[in-house]
Amino acid sequence: MHRSDKERVVSQLAERLRSTETLMVADYRGLTMPEIEELRTRLLEAGARFTVVKNTLTRRAAEEAGTKEVLELIDGPTAIAFLEADGDPVAVAKVLNETARARDVLVIRGGLLEGSLVGDDAIKQLATLPPADVLRAQVVGAVSAPLATVVGLFAAPLRDLIGVLDARIRQLQESEPQAEEPADEGEPQAEAPAEEVSEEQAAEPSAEAEPASAESESEEEEASGDED
Repeated sequence: MHRSDKERVVSQLAERLRSTETLMVADYRGLTMPEIEELRTRLLEAGARFTVVKNTLTRRAAEEAGTKEVLELIDGPTAIAFLEADGDPVAVAKVLNETARARDVLVIRGGLLEGSLVGDDAIKQLATLPPADVLRAQVVGAVSAPLATVVGLFAAPLRDLIGVLDARIRQLQESEPQAEEPADEGEPQAEAPAEEVSEEQAAEPSAEAEPASAESESEEEEASGDED
């Protein structure tokens, strides 16, 4: 390989290492070229590009990209499955794990999951998980119930607040002054003021008292006549 070709490969590999947060590394020794092509096709369907490069070029690319943690996984014949943006890490792990168990020649070394270095055990455990769409449904189901509870907790006080405001509005409307408002029951009624009597009216004898005075005078006259 010419020097220019090596530099081009290192540059492309470094760009993939910089732009990919999830990748899986495997030792492919023992696989034939048709088996490697079959594996590459299956991984491409799962959303990953399977790349076989020389270790010296991979080390240079890792140093250039600033992903030196990948250097721990490079030992012997190395192939890297770079996950695409829409790739399914579970499906990629399943393909690698199934190939390793069926061929008994492919060895999973580990990889990067969301930028974190993991070993082969993590990749094998990832292969046992349900597909990504099933995982998303399970996550949504787990989150939706507590979310409904939280919404209920916020909605209940809101309903209570609206009820209190409505009651207060009705109270204010009922307490507004009206044109002729009857006195409330139970409140003491004010007594009507007595009629004022002038001094002249007090001095005048009442009509009812005059006949009584006339009768008393006639009785006195009769009594004096009897004495004569």
